[in-house]
Amino acid sequence: MDKIKVGIIGTGYLGKLHTKLIGDVDNADLIGVYDKDFSAAELVALEFKTRVFPELDDLLQYVNAVIIVASTKAHYELVKATLNFGVHVFVEKPITSEIWEAEEIVKLADDKNLKLQVGHIERFNGALVSLEKFNLNPMFIQTDRLAQFNPRGADVAVVLDLMIHDIDIILSLVKSEVKHISASGVNVVSDSLDIANARIEFENGAVANVTASRISQKKMRKMRIFQRDAYIAVDFNSGVSEIYRLVSPDDKSLKDFISFGEMGIGDRKKAVIYEQPEQKEINALKYEQQLFINAIVNNETPIVSGKDGLKALKVAEMIITKIKESKFI
Repeated sequence: MDKIKVGIIGTGYLGKLHTKLIGDVDNADLIGVYDKDFSAAELVALEFKTRVFPELDDLLQYVNAVIIVASTKAHYELVKATLNFGVHVFVEKPITSEIWEAEEIVKLADDKNLKLQVGHIERFNGALVSLEKFNLNPMFIQTDRLAQFNPRGADVAVVLDLMIHDIDIILSLVKSEVKHISASGVNVVSDSLDIANARIEFENGAVANVTASRISQKKMRKMRIFQRDAYIAVDFNSGVSEIYRLVSPDDKSLKDFISFGEMGIGDRKKAVIYEQPEQKEINALKYEQQLFINAIVNNETPIVSGKDGLKALKVAEMIITKIKESKFI
């Protein structure tokens, strides 16, 4: 079949990475790039030997799909214009800066039968992908996402910049509606939230304690998952996950794992076993590009759909509202 003709909208740091990788994606053909800063787009086009378009509509008439890598505040107008042109959209996270904007473009994509994928890249981190064969049923989740300050993301609160990665993952793992949220946070070096913590309670009893900071000295991206008879540690920085499980002392599979003795009381004692799932060597950015193209080719719903992006945004906005109500900002 003919390749999907793809354009890149936005040629900043991340847009440049998308431009570099899309040429190696199966069934994708890079047509060109567009940026409101024409000189920036020219440099990227020159480096990757593609065409630069002076206006958005000039690009849209030549492509089947676009990857939008602009500022969050520009997402709504760019996505809306692209969908109205009949072109499929991959938009970087968060989907938009306002819930009503996200609701409108999700409906527009549905009405026009177009694919809308949101770039929640951590869904495709090798550490998380390595857990695909395991039955995850979290009852308590602890996440810590700490980063050094980067002005590139400071136009939005840290909840939308960093925490939303973990919100999206948590919502994909906990199959239940949000019941209650409590949160706190502060501005430190920017005009929006730089540190935030939230406790998310779900209808099924699951709880997530989520922390994000963009003014830390050391980078940390960790998630700890507790469920019946298991503890799973996920390190997004290293791409490694570790699993500690409780099994019957008579379980024949014990010989296949490292044992840490027993835990429990009386007849309820169980053996503690450790395993480290095979580390998946994945370029997460290229992988999500490939999944976007696959969704178009196979006429499937993207793994991280517009609806998923909207759900994550709604929870993020609830957290920001709770922080405002707490009068910390």
